[in-house]
Amino acid sequence: MNLTKILEDLRQERAQIDEAILSLERLAAGSGPRRGRPPAWLKAQKTHVRPAKSKDTPATKSATGA
Repeated sequence: MNLTKILEDLRQERAQIDEAILSLERLAAGSGPRRGRPPAWLKAQKTHVRPAKSKDTPATKSATGA
């Protein structure tokens, strides 16, 4: 058994758990009515990439059922 590797893995897991706890605490603190733009830390976590021109392209015939 490689104890050094096991310790390294456990430290990485602990760091991930700490990040998850911090995120949940932030969400719980802001559970009131939301107004305005989302906080920068929340916007950074919700990086959603939409394909180019997906908003401007018309619906295809197969999608509309015609």
